[in-house]
Amino acid sequence: MTETIAPHNYRHDNDEAAGLNWPRIAGMSAALAVHVAALLLLMAPVSPPQADAEKVERVAVQMIKPPPPPPPPPPKELVPPPPAPNLPPQPPRPSPPVPPTPQPPIVSDTASAVSYQAPPPAPPSPPAPPAPPAPAAPPAPKNGGDIRGILCGKPSDAPLNVALGKALGKGFGGGTARVTVNYTADGAVTGTSIASSSGDRDLDRAATNWARGVKVCPGNAGTGFIPVEFKAE
Repeated sequence: MTETIAPHNYRHDNDEAAGLNWPRIAGMSAALAVHVAALLLLMAPVSPPQADAEKVERVAVQMIKPPPPPPPPPPKELVPPPPAPNLPPQPPRPSPPVPPTPQPPIVSDTASAVSYQAPPPAPPSPPAPPAPPAPAAPPAPKNGGDIRGILCGKPSDAPLNVALGKALGKGFGGGTARVTVNYTADGAVTGTSIASSSGDRDLDRAATNWARGVKVCPGNAGTGFIPVEFKAE
């Protein structure tokens, strides 16, 4: 009997005879791929290049502050001027006298004054006559007498005339009022009163008011009277 050989086994034996083992090749390829991948991972950098570039850029744009300006130099100390020496006060120097301005010589064709004789001196003036004596003050009247002679001033008679005109209109015929006057040594009148009436009360009042304005010449103090006459003209 002859043995029959299956065709499949024949191909397998032929492949083995030819030296090609596909499963082994596939496993070796897979192992090789794993090793290549592992090698690539080992060769890859730890940080990506982009991160390193960004880091370099950040360092490059860092701002550097300028150094502070140097401090100003200290001010120079002012040295005070030396004090002035205390010198004793000098007396003022007298100003030199101004020489008089020389007068130009007078040239005249006439003869000089030396050739003429000096006139005789003028006779002395006669002495002035003595001043006349001051008029004697009027004698002071006796105390209580008429003092019209020692009056140095009188007031105006206008108030008396006005009062007289009113009295004449009422039928007054005339009269004299005797006014007593008290006065001091300097002639001031200190009081007046009616010693005897003129016959009209208004005229008596006008007479006393008028007598207060008289001025007695200075002398001795005393008391006298002044007669004031009222009459129709």
